[in-house]
Amino acid sequence: MATRWGIASAGKISHDFVTALSTLSPEEHQVVAVAARDLDRCKEFAARHRIPTAYGSYDKLAKDPNVEVVYVGCINPYHKAVSQTMLAAGKHVLCEKPICMNERETRELVNEARERKLFLMEAVWSRCLPAYECLKKELELGVIGDVLQVVVTFGVKLDNVDRVWLKELGGGTTLDIGIYCLQLAMLVFGSKTPCNIKADGHLNANGVDESTSVVITYPRGQTATLVTHARVELPNEALVVGTKGTMKLSSPFWSPTNLSTPEKTRDFYLPSASQPFNFMNSAGLRYEAMEVRRCLQQGLLESPKMTLHDSIKLASLMDEVRRQIGVVYPQE
Repeated sequence: MATRWGIASAGKISHDFVTALSTLSPEEHQVVAVAARDLDRCKEFAARHRIPTAYGSYDKLAKDPNVEVVYVGCINPYHKAVSQTMLAAGKHVLCEKPICMNERETRELVNEARERKLFLMEAVWSRCLPAYECLKKELELGVIGDVLQVVVTFGVKLDNVDRVWLKELGGGTTLDIGIYCLQLAMLVFGSKTPCNIKADGHLNANGVDESTSVVITYPRGQTATLVTHARVELPNEALVVGTKGTMKLSSPFWSPTNLSTPEKTRDFYLPSASQPFNFMNSAGLRYEAMEVRRCLQQGLLESPKMTLHDSIKLASLMDEVRRQIGVVYPQE
């Protein structure tokens, strides 16, 4: 049977996710309903994507018996509440990153999913992409020796994007794009506790970070150097440096289509889709949907590619970065 998806929110990322789903077999993935607070907008979304049912509230989506798993694509401050609504109704959840606004909220949501014995996953789609799978295998094989340094930059001009620029929308580069840098450091160095974290940056007039520079030191001489910016373009590459060479995820490192190793460059191709995407390489969102289906079929309650422990650790790191820079949200 096909995995039956419900979509919570009719925004840009939800469009990209549903469009990415359309590149997969309808025998394996079907979108059966969508919900948004604006019913007219929701109906337009449903018509565009040929989704049979549109709701003007998330509660109605949660009560739809045809929905098996819900993709939560609303803005950051609503992730926890909407995900809780779906879990309370017995739905599995794939929630956009960041899964919650802080570690406390993340732990509460994780505990609820575990108590209800339902699948929950933070949609850190990078972890499911073929280039990241290849990176993990190369690291396991020790191709570049002992990894001592990770260098990642993520800078794009976002100063006119409200969801990044406004505190009330959960803005700031740490939650929006810094999360990609931090998850990569975690992937390479594991979820071990860092020896030290040093973070600095600049806040905008709304009190959220428009740029950050983060240095994380780990045992055995390992260091991650991470930079984010919302006002300038950065190289947007990731370097993983070991004693025997370097691996590089080319721009955009969060959704790369190639991985360079000391031996060669491996290319990974994304399929074309029936509609244009809002964000770069969004066809790759198909891989996280495939991972959700795989987990559900195997009876797993979390993905080994992005575990709930990873989500809690990631939230903890972001909390510390924000604390040092001075970003405080109403949810604290």
